[in-house]
Amino acid sequence: MKIIIDDKIPYIKGAFEHLADVVYLPGSKTTPEIVMDADAIITRTRTFCNEKLLKNSSVKFIATATIGFDHIDTDYCKQAGIEWTNAPGCNAESVNQYITSALFSWSMRKRTDLAGKTIGIIGVGQVGSRVAKTCSTLGMKVLLNDPPRERREGSNDFVSVKTIQEEADIITFHVPLNMDGTDATFHMVDEQFLKKLKKQPLIINSCRGEIFKSEDILNAKKTNLISGIILDCWENEPNINLDLLELTEYGTPHIAGYSKDGKANGTKMSVQAISRYFKLGMDEWVPLKIELPENAIIEIDGDQRREYSILAEAILSTYDIESDDYNLRENPSLFERQRGDYPVRREFDSFTIIAKNIKKETLDKLHNLGFKIEIQKS
Repeated sequence: MKIIIDDKIPYIKGAFEHLADVVYLPGSKTTPEIVMDADAIITRTRTFCNEKLLKNSSVKFIATATIGFDHIDTDYCKQAGIEWTNAPGCNAESVNQYITSALFSWSMRKRTDLAGKTIGIIGVGQVGSRVAKTCSTLGMKVLLNDPPRERREGSNDFVSVKTIQEEADIITFHVPLNMDGTDATFHMVDEQFLKKLKKQPLIINSCRGEIFKSEDILNAKKTNLISGIILDCWENEPNINLDLLELTEYGTPHIAGYSKDGKANGTKMSVQAISRYFKLGMDEWVPLKIELPENAIIEIDGDQRREYSILAEAILSTYDIESDDYNLRENPSLFERQRGDYPVRREFDSFTIIAKNIKKETLDKLHNLGFKIEIQKS
């Protein structure tokens, strides 16, 4: 048995070596010649699994260690009898952490509180649902838009895009990339969408670059249809629009889902899927030795401090978007290297807050965000 594995997938080395011939390669080096005699591929978004790659190969199963799967030609795979799987929700909490930290950084830069602001969430799957819960915890008014879910569940919990365009101070997108059909999302944020905005919102893209039409976003910022842009996902990655980068509040190299927890989850789901398909007996496999953050203990004294300041300190102690933004601006040509060599980031539940003089209501919010809490007596 032969398995081709993207060499940027963490925690996977050693998983299959006792059962298979394993070849680790960069996504760009995964060629038709390499996969010709392979039985399985474990990949990321940088490898396009289509007819060009797979024709006349012996590949039977593809696992992508990512939520998105638009890099897999699912129609061709069905035609060729190739099974595939993705890793839904694997990095949902990582993206939630990214959005939360980005919002706090932005609000502190603008000297405004998030509480009371209206956020529109377009796409309420595993990521959008977590962002909604977090924003509610922070006292924001949350508007949800998800047409597929609304069709299945009814309209009680959802609003139209028009309502979000008219009422939201912030709009964040968590949709898959659909090129066509009823729920097409390709270039959904274009000149027509942007001209209907009423409140000059901050807009955030941490799902797929191609849902934003770059030139129209640029023009919207220049003409004040929007007040700000936070971009983690870009059209034409890694060759991003430098004019757009210059105008963002924060720009990062597609790393919102790059917590070690999210990566470990994606790896686990891929290994287990391969095991189930080929009956390898590794259905309960989990990665070991996930790196801990340097500052897993956060000591906070809340005496004479506003709740907002306490929440900001806790959240930004786990992830500060400023450093990723700085690195991308300094070296945008190193977009892929910054992704591939991304440093350790752990999610909220890897951190313990040693709390002193913090009110119960604030502790409850920190707990709801995922932090472990230990009370230090005054």
